[in-house]
Amino acid sequence: MNILILAAGKGTRMKSALPKVLHPVGGQSMLGRVVGTALQFENPHVVVVVGHGAQAVQQHLSHQSGILFASQSDQLGTGHAVQCAIPALADHPVTLILYGDVPLIQFESLQPLVQAAKAGQMGLMTLHMPNPHGYGRILRDTEGAVVGIVEQKDATPSQLTITEVNTGILACPTAQLKNWVGKLSNNNAQGEYYLTDIIAMAHEDGLLVRTCQPRHSWEVSGVNSRVQQAELERIWQLHQAEKLMIEGVQLLDPARIDLRGTLHCGADVSIDVGCVFQGQVTLGDGVSVGPYCVLNNVSIAAGTRIEAYSHLTDATVGEKAVIGPYARLRPGAKLGNEVHIGNFVEVKNASIANQSKANHLAYIGDAQIGERVNVGAGTITCNYDGANKHLTIIEDDVFIGSDTQLVAPVTVKKGATLGAGTTLTKDAPENALTVSRAKQITITGWKRPAKSTKK
Repeated sequence: MNILILAAGKGTRMKSALPKVLHPVGGQSMLGRVVGTALQFENPHVVVVVGHGAQAVQQHLSHQSGILFASQSDQLGTGHAVQCAIPALADHPVTLILYGDVPLIQFESLQPLVQAAKAGQMGLMTLHMPNPHGYGRILRDTEGAVVGIVEQKDATPSQLTITEVNTGILACPTAQLKNWVGKLSNNNAQGEYYLTDIIAMAHEDGLLVRTCQPRHSWEVSGVNSRVQQAELERIWQLHQAEKLMIEGVQLLDPARIDLRGTLHCGADVSIDVGCVFQGQVTLGDGVSVGPYCVLNNVSIAAGTRIEAYSHLTDATVGEKAVIGPYARLRPGAKLGNEVHIGNFVEVKNASIANQSKANHLAYIGDAQIGERVNVGAGTITCNYDGANKHLTIIEDDVFIGSDTQLVAPVTVKKGATLGAGTTLTKDAPENALTVSRAKQITITGWKRPAKSTKK
Protein backbone atom coordinates (compact mmCIF):
# COMPACT_ATOMS: atom_id res chain seq x y z
CA MET A 1 0.00 0.00 0.00
CA ASN A 2 1.19 3.52 -0.82
CA ILE A 3 1.07 5.99 2.06
CA LEU A 4 1.56 9.57 0.96
CA ILE A 5 2.36 12.13 3.67
CA LEU A 6 2.13 15.80 2.72
CA ALA A 7 4.76 17.75 4.66
CA ALA A 8 5.93 20.59 2.44
CA GLY A 9 4.31 23.59 4.15
CA LYS A 10 6.34 26.38 5.71
CA GLY A 11 4.12 26.97 8.71
CA THR A 12 4.50 30.75 8.73
CA ARG A 13 2.28 31.17 11.79
CA MET A 14 4.63 29.03 13.88
CA LYS A 15 7.15 31.90 13.53
CA SER A 16 10.05 29.46 13.69
CA ALA A 17 13.08 28.54 11.61
CA LEU A 18 12.21 24.89 12.26
CA PRO A 19 9.89 23.35 9.63
CA LYS A 20 6.39 23.12 11.04
CA VAL A 21 6.13 19.34 10.79
CA LEU A 22 9.24 18.91 12.97
CA HIS A 23 7.70 20.67 15.95
CA PRO A 24 6.85 18.20 18.72
CA VAL A 25 3.60 16.95 20.17
CA GLY A 26 3.87 14.48 23.02
CA GLY A 27 7.65 14.41 22.88
CA GLN A 28 7.83 13.42 19.21
CA SER A 29 7.84 15.47 16.03
CA MET A 30 4.47 15.77 14.35
CA LEU A 31 5.83 14.19 11.18
CA GLY A 32 7.52 11.44 13.18
CA ARG A 33 4.16 10.57 14.72
CA VAL A 34 2.45 10.34 11.34
CA VAL A 35 5.26 8.21 9.94
CA GLY A 36 5.02 5.95 12.99
CA THR A 37 1.30 5.46 12.33
CA ALA A 38 1.98 4.75 8.65
CA LEU A 39 4.54 2.11 9.50
CA GLN A 40 1.92 0.15 11.45
CA PHE A 41 0.43 -0.97 8.15
CA GLU A 42 1.74 -4.13 6.54
CA ASN A 43 4.49 -3.48 3.95
CA PRO A 44 3.81 0.26 3.57
CA HIS A 45 5.43 2.22 0.73
CA VAL A 46 5.84 5.62 2.41
CA VAL A 47 6.40 8.77 0.36
CA VAL A 48 6.86 12.12 2.12
CA VAL A 49 6.32 15.29 0.12
CA VAL A 50 8.85 17.91 1.25
CA GLY A 51 9.27 21.56 0.40
CA HIS A 52 10.17 24.17 3.00
CA GLY A 53 13.11 22.93 5.06
CA ALA A 54 13.34 19.80 2.91
CA GLN A 55 16.90 19.01 3.98
CA ALA A 56 16.04 19.21 7.68
CA VAL A 57 12.94 17.05 7.19
CA GLN A 58 14.86 14.41 5.28
CA GLN A 59 17.64 14.41 7.86
CA HIS A 60 15.06 14.03 10.62
CA LEU A 61 13.75 10.84 9.01
CA SER A 62 17.14 9.49 7.92
CA HIS A 63 17.02 6.76 10.58
CA GLN A 64 13.87 5.31 9.00
CA SER A 65 14.75 2.95 6.17
CA GLY A 66 12.63 2.70 3.06
CA ILE A 67 11.06 6.17 3.13
CA LEU A 68 11.06 8.02 -0.18
CA PHE A 69 10.80 11.78 -0.68
CA ALA A 70 9.12 13.88 -3.35
CA SER A 71 9.87 17.58 -3.76
CA GLN A 72 7.25 20.33 -3.97
CA SER A 73 9.35 23.44 -4.53
CA ASP A 74 6.31 25.71 -4.96
CA GLN A 75 3.43 25.23 -2.57
CA LEU A 76 0.44 25.43 -4.90
CA GLY A 77 -2.03 23.41 -2.87
CA THR A 78 -2.64 19.86 -1.72
CA GLY A 79 -3.51 18.70 -5.22
CA HIS A 80 -0.21 20.02 -6.51
CA ALA A 81 1.61 18.22 -3.68
CA VAL A 82 0.08 14.92 -4.75
CA GLN A 83 0.98 15.66 -8.38
CA CYS A 84 4.61 16.06 -7.31
CA ALA A 85 4.52 12.68 -5.57
CA ILE A 86 2.92 10.63 -8.34
CA PRO A 87 6.25 9.46 -9.85
CA ALA A 88 7.36 8.15 -6.46
CA LEU A 89 4.27 6.02 -5.85
CA ALA A 90 4.71 2.28 -6.17
CA ASP A 91 2.51 0.03 -8.27
CA HIS A 92 0.19 -0.74 -5.36
CA PRO A 93 -3.59 -0.81 -5.75
CA VAL A 94 -4.29 1.52 -2.80
CA THR A 95 -2.95 4.93 -1.77
CA LEU A 96 -3.61 6.50 1.64
CA ILE A 97 -3.04 10.25 2.02
CA LEU A 98 -2.04 11.74 5.38
CA TYR A 99 -0.68 15.08 6.57
CA GLY A 100 2.50 15.84 8.46
CA ASP A 101 0.83 18.55 10.55
CA VAL A 102 -2.08 16.32 11.64
CA PRO A 103 -0.04 14.30 14.12
CA LEU A 104 -2.54 12.39 16.24
CA ILE A 105 -4.40 10.36 13.63
CA GLN A 106 -4.69 6.82 14.98
CA PHE A 107 -4.12 3.59 13.12
CA GLU A 108 -7.52 2.19 14.13
CA SER A 109 -9.38 5.16 12.65
CA LEU A 110 -7.65 4.69 9.29
CA GLN A 111 -8.63 1.06 8.87
CA PRO A 112 -12.13 1.70 7.39
CA LEU A 113 -10.66 4.06 4.80
CA VAL A 114 -8.15 1.49 3.64
CA GLN A 115 -10.77 -1.24 3.53
CA ALA A 116 -12.99 0.95 1.36
CA ALA A 117 -10.12 1.60 -1.08
CA LYS A 118 -9.31 -2.11 -1.24
CA ALA A 119 -12.94 -2.67 -2.26
CA GLY A 120 -12.54 -0.26 -5.17
CA GLN A 121 -14.18 2.67 -3.38
CA MET A 122 -12.89 5.95 -2.01
CA GLY A 123 -12.57 6.17 1.76
CA LEU A 124 -12.97 9.76 2.93
CA MET A 125 -12.59 10.86 6.55
CA THR A 126 -15.11 13.52 7.52
CA LEU A 127 -16.12 15.22 10.76
CA HIS A 128 -19.30 16.86 12.00
CA MET A 129 -18.51 20.24 13.55
CA PRO A 130 -20.90 22.70 15.23
CA ASN A 131 -18.71 25.55 13.96
CA PRO A 132 -17.22 24.47 10.61
CA HIS A 133 -15.79 27.86 9.63
CA GLY A 134 -12.69 27.54 7.47
CA TYR A 135 -13.29 23.92 6.50
CA GLY A 136 -14.34 22.41 3.19
CA ARG A 137 -17.97 21.24 3.28
CA ILE A 138 -19.12 17.78 2.20
CA LEU A 139 -21.69 17.97 -0.59
CA ARG A 140 -24.28 15.20 -0.85
CA ASP A 141 -27.10 14.56 -3.27
CA THR A 142 -30.72 14.00 -2.30
CA GLU A 143 -29.99 10.33 -1.66
CA GLY A 144 -27.10 11.13 0.67
CA ALA A 145 -24.28 10.15 -1.67
CA VAL A 146 -21.15 12.29 -1.56
CA VAL A 147 -20.84 14.26 -4.80
CA GLY A 148 -18.04 16.70 -3.97
CA ILE A 149 -16.40 19.12 -1.54
CA VAL A 150 -16.57 22.89 -1.62
CA GLU A 151 -13.97 25.04 0.12
CA GLN A 152 -15.01 27.83 2.50
CA LYS A 153 -14.01 30.64 0.12
CA ASP A 154 -15.88 29.09 -2.79
CA ALA A 155 -19.04 28.06 -0.91
CA THR A 156 -22.49 29.58 -1.38
CA PRO A 157 -24.43 30.83 1.66
CA SER A 158 -26.51 27.64 1.74
CA GLN A 159 -23.41 25.44 1.47
CA LEU A 160 -21.85 27.29 4.41
CA THR A 161 -24.63 25.93 6.63
CA ILE A 162 -23.33 22.35 6.12
CA THR A 163 -21.66 21.03 9.28
CA GLU A 164 -20.01 17.91 7.83
CA VAL A 165 -16.48 18.87 6.88
CA ASN A 166 -13.52 17.41 5.06
CA THR A 167 -10.45 16.39 7.08
CA GLY A 168 -8.27 15.86 4.02
CA ILE A 169 -7.47 12.27 4.93
CA LEU A 170 -8.51 9.77 2.29
CA ALA A 171 -7.70 6.45 0.66
CA CYS A 172 -8.48 5.46 -2.91
CA PRO A 173 -7.38 3.20 -5.77
CA THR A 174 -3.97 4.35 -6.98
CA ALA A 175 -4.77 4.17 -10.71
CA GLN A 176 -7.77 6.49 -10.37
CA LEU A 177 -5.81 8.85 -8.12
CA LYS A 178 -3.14 9.30 -10.77
CA ASN A 179 -5.81 9.98 -13.38
CA TRP A 180 -7.74 12.47 -11.25
CA VAL A 181 -4.82 14.60 -10.06
CA GLY A 182 -3.71 14.98 -13.67
CA LYS A 183 -7.02 16.74 -14.38
CA LEU A 184 -6.89 19.21 -11.49
CA SER A 185 -7.30 22.92 -12.21
CA ASN A 186 -6.46 25.97 -10.13
CA ASN A 187 -9.51 27.91 -11.31
CA ASN A 188 -10.73 28.85 -7.84
CA ALA A 189 -10.67 31.69 -5.31
CA GLN A 190 -7.21 30.80 -4.02
CA GLY A 191 -5.58 29.90 -7.32
CA GLU A 192 -4.50 26.53 -5.93
CA TYR A 193 -4.86 22.92 -7.00
CA TYR A 194 -7.36 21.44 -4.54
CA LEU A 195 -7.04 17.74 -3.83
CA THR A 196 -10.67 17.92 -2.73
CA ASP A 197 -11.72 18.30 -6.38
CA ILE A 198 -11.03 14.60 -6.93
CA ILE A 199 -14.11 13.78 -4.83
CA ALA A 200 -16.40 15.13 -7.54
CA MET A 201 -14.33 13.30 -10.16
CA ALA A 202 -14.77 10.04 -8.25
CA HIS A 203 -18.53 10.58 -8.16
CA GLU A 204 -18.62 11.34 -11.89
CA ASP A 205 -16.70 8.13 -12.56
CA GLY A 206 -19.26 6.16 -10.58
CA LEU A 207 -16.92 5.44 -7.68
CA LEU A 208 -18.67 5.18 -4.32
CA VAL A 209 -17.30 7.66 -1.78
CA ARG A 210 -17.55 6.05 1.64
CA THR A 211 -17.22 8.47 4.55
CA CYS A 212 -15.76 7.46 7.90
CA GLN A 213 -15.28 9.39 11.12
CA PRO A 214 -12.31 9.22 13.49
CA ARG A 215 -12.77 7.66 16.92
CA HIS A 216 -11.84 10.99 18.51
CA SER A 217 -12.32 14.39 16.90
CA TRP A 218 -8.83 15.52 17.99
CA GLU A 219 -7.25 12.87 15.74
CA VAL A 220 -7.84 15.10 12.71
CA SER A 221 -6.83 18.39 14.34
CA GLY A 222 -4.05 20.14 12.48
CA VAL A 223 -1.37 22.46 13.84
CA ASN A 224 -0.73 25.84 12.25
CA SER A 225 0.35 27.91 15.25
CA ARG A 226 1.99 27.63 18.66
CA VAL A 227 -1.44 28.03 20.24
CA GLN A 228 -2.84 25.05 18.33
CA GLN A 229 0.29 23.06 19.13
CA ALA A 230 -0.17 23.72 22.87
CA GLU A 231 -3.88 22.91 22.72
CA LEU A 232 -3.23 19.61 20.98
CA GLU A 233 -0.45 18.78 23.44
CA ARG A 234 -2.80 19.09 26.39
CA ILE A 235 -5.52 17.08 24.63
CA TRP A 236 -3.03 14.30 23.93
CA GLN A 237 -1.66 14.32 27.47
CA LEU A 238 -5.14 14.11 28.97
CA HIS A 239 -5.97 11.21 26.63
CA GLN A 240 -2.87 9.35 27.81
CA ALA A 241 -3.66 10.15 31.44
CA GLU A 242 -7.13 8.68 31.03
CA LYS A 243 -5.67 5.50 29.57
CA LEU A 244 -3.29 5.17 32.53
CA MET A 245 -6.11 5.61 35.03
CA ILE A 246 -8.25 3.05 33.23
CA GLU A 247 -5.30 0.66 33.61
CA GLY A 248 -5.30 1.30 37.38
CA VAL A 249 -2.63 3.98 37.78
CA GLN A 250 -3.34 6.61 40.42
CA LEU A 251 -2.73 10.11 39.06
CA LEU A 252 -3.13 12.76 41.70
CA ASP A 253 -4.03 15.26 38.96
CA PRO A 254 -4.46 13.87 35.42
CA ALA A 255 -4.16 17.40 34.00
CA ARG A 256 -0.59 17.65 35.28
CA ILE A 257 1.37 14.80 33.75
CA ASP A 258 3.50 14.79 30.60
CA LEU A 259 4.08 11.47 28.88
CA ARG A 260 6.55 11.99 26.04
CA GLY A 261 7.43 8.36 25.47
CA THR A 262 6.08 5.00 26.61
CA LEU A 263 5.10 4.28 30.20
CA HIS A 264 4.42 0.74 31.46
CA CYS A 265 2.97 0.49 34.97
CA GLY A 266 2.30 -2.39 37.31
CA ALA A 267 -0.50 -2.52 39.86
CA ASP A 268 -1.04 0.24 42.44
CA VAL A 269 1.38 2.74 40.90
CA SER A 270 0.96 6.31 42.15
CA ILE A 271 2.17 9.39 40.27
CA ASP A 272 2.06 12.86 41.78
CA VAL A 273 1.72 16.14 39.88
CA GLY A 274 4.13 17.67 37.39
CA CYS A 275 6.02 14.50 36.43
CA VAL A 276 7.57 14.05 32.98
CA PHE A 277 8.15 10.61 31.44
CA GLN A 278 10.41 10.30 28.40
CA GLY A 279 11.64 7.35 26.34
CA GLN A 280 10.84 3.90 27.69
CA VAL A 281 9.83 3.93 31.36
CA THR A 282 8.73 0.91 33.40
CA LEU A 283 7.29 1.22 36.91
CA GLY A 284 6.77 -1.98 38.88
CA ASP A 285 3.95 -2.81 41.29
CA GLY A 286 3.47 -0.31 44.08
CA VAL A 287 5.97 2.25 42.80
CA SER A 288 5.24 5.81 43.84
CA VAL A 289 6.62 8.85 42.05
CA GLY A 290 6.61 12.15 43.92
CA PRO A 291 5.87 15.55 42.41
CA TYR A 292 7.95 17.13 39.66
CA CYS A 293 10.16 14.16 38.85
CA VAL A 294 11.65 13.52 35.41
CA LEU A 295 12.14 9.88 34.36
CA ASN A 296 13.86 9.14 31.06
CA ASN A 297 14.52 5.56 29.89
CA VAL A 298 14.42 3.99 33.33
CA SER A 299 13.19 0.79 34.92
CA ILE A 300 11.96 0.96 38.51
CA ALA A 301 11.22 -2.30 40.35
CA ALA A 302 8.32 -2.97 42.71
CA GLY A 303 7.84 -1.02 45.91
CA THR A 304 10.36 1.71 45.17
CA ARG A 305 9.63 5.30 46.13
CA ILE A 306 10.86 8.21 44.00
CA GLU A 307 10.67 11.39 46.04
CA ALA A 308 10.02 14.91 44.72
CA TYR A 309 12.20 16.70 42.17
CA SER A 310 14.35 13.69 41.31
CA HIS A 311 15.79 13.24 37.82
CA LEU A 312 16.54 9.73 36.52
CA THR A 313 18.03 9.02 33.09
CA ASP A 314 19.06 5.66 31.59
CA ALA A 315 19.05 4.00 35.01
CA THR A 316 17.69 0.86 36.68
CA VAL A 317 16.47 0.69 40.26
CA GLY A 318 15.71 -2.45 42.28
CA GLU A 319 12.87 -3.22 44.67
CA LYS A 320 11.92 -1.15 47.72
CA ALA A 321 14.51 1.53 47.05
CA VAL A 322 14.12 5.16 48.08
CA ILE A 323 15.33 7.84 45.70
CA GLY A 324 15.38 11.55 46.53
CA PRO A 325 14.12 14.10 47.05
CA TYR A 326 16.36 16.12 44.73
CA ALA A 327 18.38 13.09 43.63
CA ARG A 328 19.90 12.54 40.22
CA LEU A 329 20.58 9.19 38.57
CA ARG A 330 22.58 9.63 35.38
CA PRO A 331 23.21 7.10 32.59
CA GLY A 332 24.62 3.80 33.79
CA ALA A 333 23.28 4.01 37.34
CA LYS A 334 22.26 0.52 38.50
CA LEU A 335 20.77 0.29 41.96
CA GLY A 336 19.93 -2.91 43.83
CA ASN A 337 17.12 -3.63 46.26
CA GLU A 338 16.48 -1.35 49.26
CA VAL A 339 19.11 1.17 48.19
CA HIS A 340 18.71 4.70 49.50
CA ILE A 341 19.84 7.66 47.42
CA GLY A 342 19.01 10.85 49.26
CA ASN A 343 18.82 14.56 48.65
CA PHE A 344 21.43 16.12 46.37
CA VAL A 345 23.12 12.80 45.63
CA GLU A 346 24.28 12.15 42.07
CA VAL A 347 25.05 8.69 40.70
CA LYS A 348 26.63 8.15 37.28
CA ASN A 349 27.83 4.94 35.62
CA ALA A 350 27.88 3.17 38.96
CA SER A 351 26.38 0.03 40.46
CA ILE A 352 25.17 0.08 44.04
CA ALA A 353 24.23 -3.27 45.57
CA ASN A 354 21.44 -4.18 48.00
CA GLN A 355 20.79 -2.14 51.15
CA SER A 356 23.54 0.38 50.54
CA LYS A 357 22.81 4.05 51.06
CA ALA A 358 24.07 7.52 50.26
CA ASN A 359 21.61 9.82 51.95
CA HIS A 360 23.12 13.28 51.62
CA LEU A 361 25.18 15.46 49.29
CA ALA A 362 27.37 12.88 47.54
CA TYR A 363 28.73 12.16 44.08
CA ILE A 364 29.21 8.53 43.04
CA GLY A 365 30.65 8.15 39.55
CA ASP A 366 32.35 5.22 37.80
CA ALA A 367 32.06 3.05 40.86
CA GLN A 368 31.14 -0.43 42.03
CA ILE A 369 29.60 -0.42 45.48
CA GLY A 370 28.79 -3.61 47.36
CA GLU A 371 26.03 -4.44 49.83
CA ARG A 372 25.24 -2.63 53.09
CA VAL A 373 27.63 0.23 52.40
CA ASN A 374 27.09 3.59 54.07
CA VAL A 375 28.32 6.61 52.12
CA GLY A 376 28.56 9.66 54.35
CA ALA A 377 27.50 13.20 53.48
CA GLY A 378 29.86 15.16 51.26
CA THR A 379 31.61 12.07 49.90
CA ILE A 380 32.78 12.08 46.29
CA THR A 381 34.52 9.63 43.99
CA CYS A 382 37.29 11.51 42.21
CA ASN A 383 36.95 9.53 39.00
CA TYR A 384 38.33 11.94 36.38
CA ASP A 385 41.99 12.91 36.08
CA GLY A 386 41.38 15.46 33.35
CA ALA A 387 41.83 12.96 30.54
CA ASN A 388 40.45 9.55 31.60
CA LYS A 389 37.84 8.08 33.93
CA HIS A 390 38.92 5.63 36.63
CA LEU A 391 37.03 3.08 38.72
CA THR A 392 36.34 3.14 42.44
CA ILE A 393 35.51 -0.21 44.08
CA ILE A 394 33.84 -0.32 47.48
CA GLU A 395 33.23 -3.82 48.78
CA ASP A 396 30.49 -5.05 51.15
CA ASP A 397 29.85 -3.63 54.63
CA VAL A 398 32.06 -0.57 54.23
CA PHE A 399 31.40 2.58 56.26
CA ILE A 400 32.57 5.82 54.67
CA GLY A 401 32.66 8.88 56.91
CA SER A 402 31.47 12.29 55.83
CA ASP A 403 33.49 14.57 53.56
CA THR A 404 35.61 11.76 52.12
CA GLN A 405 37.31 11.87 48.74
CA LEU A 406 38.13 8.60 47.01
CA VAL A 407 40.78 9.26 44.36
CA ALA A 408 40.34 6.58 41.70
CA PRO A 409 41.55 4.05 40.84
CA VAL A 410 41.15 2.85 44.40
CA THR A 411 39.55 -0.05 46.28
CA VAL A 412 37.99 -0.07 49.74
CA LYS A 413 38.08 -3.63 51.01
CA LYS A 414 35.25 -5.49 52.75
CA GLY A 415 34.28 -4.20 56.18
CA ALA A 416 36.63 -1.19 56.07
CA THR A 417 35.85 2.10 57.77
CA LEU A 418 37.03 5.45 56.43
CA GLY A 419 37.18 8.27 58.94
CA ALA A 420 35.48 11.56 58.17
CA GLY A 421 37.53 13.93 56.06
CA THR A 422 39.72 11.21 54.57
CA THR A 423 41.34 11.65 51.18
CA LEU A 424 41.93 8.09 50.04
CA THR A 425 44.66 7.63 47.43
CA LYS A 426 45.61 4.03 48.24
CA ASP A 427 43.52 0.91 48.79
CA ALA A 428 41.97 0.66 52.26
CA PRO A 429 42.41 -2.78 53.93
CA GLU A 430 39.44 -4.80 55.09
CA ASN A 431 38.01 -4.60 58.61
CA ALA A 432 40.26 -1.69 59.56
CA LEU A 433 39.93 2.05 60.15
CA THR A 434 41.69 4.25 57.60
CA VAL A 435 42.04 7.95 58.35
CA SER A 436 43.76 10.72 56.43
CA ARG A 437 43.51 14.18 57.92
CA ALA A 438 45.65 17.07 59.15
CA LYS A 439 46.59 17.22 62.84
CA GLN A 440 44.24 19.40 64.85
CA ILE A 441 45.85 22.26 66.74
CA THR A 442 44.60 25.13 68.87
CA ILE A 443 46.27 28.56 68.85
CA THR A 444 45.78 30.34 72.12
CA GLY A 445 45.68 34.10 72.31
CA TRP A 446 44.48 34.39 68.72
CA LYS A 447 42.00 37.17 68.06
CA ARG A 448 39.48 37.31 65.26
CA PRO A 449 39.97 40.27 62.91
CA ALA A 450 37.70 43.19 63.64
CA LYS A 451 36.22 45.72 61.24
CA SER A 452 38.14 48.95 61.08
CA THR A 453 36.30 52.07 62.18
CA LYS A 454 35.49 54.61 59.52
CA LYS A 455 37.14 57.99 59.90
